[in-house]
Amino acid sequence: MTVSFQLSPEQEQLKLGARRFAEEHLRPLAADVRKEPDPFSRALLARPAFEEAVAAGFLKGLIPAPFGGTAGGGVEACILIEEWACHSPDFVISLAGPLIALAPVYEAGTPEQIERFVAPFLADHGAPVAAMAFSEPEGTANFAAPPPAEGLRTTAVPDGEWWVLNGRKAWASHLPGWDGNGPDVMTIVCRTPGGVSLIVAEREHLAGHIEVEEHYDLPGLRGCLTSRIGLHDVRVPRSNLVGAEGHGVRLTYDAFWATGASIGIFAVAAMRQAFEVAYHYASTNTRGGAVPIIEHQSVADVLADAKSRIEAVRLLAWRALDAVIAQDAAGPELALHAKIFGSEMGVEVITRLMNVVGVQAYDTSFPLMTYLSQAQAYPVIEGSNTGIRRRQLQDLFRTPGYNPLSASGMA
Repeated sequence: MTVSFQLSPEQEQLKLGARRFAEEHLRPLAADVRKEPDPFSRALLARPAFEEAVAAGFLKGLIPAPFGGTAGGGVEACILIEEWACHSPDFVISLAGPLIALAPVYEAGTPEQIERFVAPFLADHGAPVAAMAFSEPEGTANFAAPPPAEGLRTTAVPDGEWWVLNGRKAWASHLPGWDGNGPDVMTIVCRTPGGVSLIVAEREHLAGHIEVEEHYDLPGLRGCLTSRIGLHDVRVPRSNLVGAEGHGVRLTYDAFWATGASIGIFAVAAMRQAFEVAYHYASTNTRGGAVPIIEHQSVADVLADAKSRIEAVRLLAWRALDAVIAQDAAGPELALHAKIFGSEMGVEVITRLMNVVGVQAYDTSFPLMTYLSQAQAYPVIEGSNTGIRRRQLQDLFRTPGYNPLSASGMA
């Protein structure tokens, strides 16, 4: 079988369409976000662009075809993410909520659940949002720990035909929705009498039962509506349990494979933008010398090393997300490598590029600080590298019969 890394005509069209949308809508959005000091007001600035993306069919493009959407493969997803995240990774994270919130529904939901929970995101108007309510303020790395460990603190107690949910959630984008009454769909990781489980709450169940404790003021990804909320006596039909009670740990882990792989591409976008800035600076500035500083070997070496790392992370992320979406057995391991290696390489590369520019790069009015602030989020979001992702790799390596060549296809 021939392996080709050349984009197809359709992928080229996707790239150009995504780039046009980003330049028309996301570049000005990012500029407005930088000027707004209030985190909630910043997040609301994205709604017009959000509605434009929905009308243009981009939201449907996040829903797999078997469930009514138009999603392509992993490479197509990577192309879209990179082009948009170059200008506004915050926007991409907000729009992509259904990718993770609906993943357990695709895997374990009944046909009726799939139809009902996916329906809001097949619209061609409005600004529907979804949230995966997983992380908790007290920490979530040990969410699967059974009693007597505290583990997951959000509870769902049966009450006749209802679940009654109480707890606190944090960090997922759009937990309070646009108006504080919740997103269209919230997939809640909680503890039921049968163990860790997933229950989907719809907006009608959440309205009036969400307390917004804080909107986080983030140094990077500043346009994301990232909040800490309390859930108070949220009543959800018993039929909204996804899968069986006690199956929530595996469903939760599975939901994060695609988003984990995608972090590699978010890192590529930040590195790509930072490289462009540093390259232009080195090509045009002499810093008092006789020639532009790119003529010096030390500067050229930093640029060369940065460029090779960008290309390596991009190809790894393409392979990883494509494997996850295709449900290739190699997908989970490749997703972990893309997440860990890609996110940490993003911080390293941009830090080195800042040294090409020098102290001016530390000025917030110079763009490299923006890209570094974005990159610093990637090792800790979508499952922190230390607390969750490396532990998943550790478990994988300890699996009986693990073959180090399997993920590469060279076994």
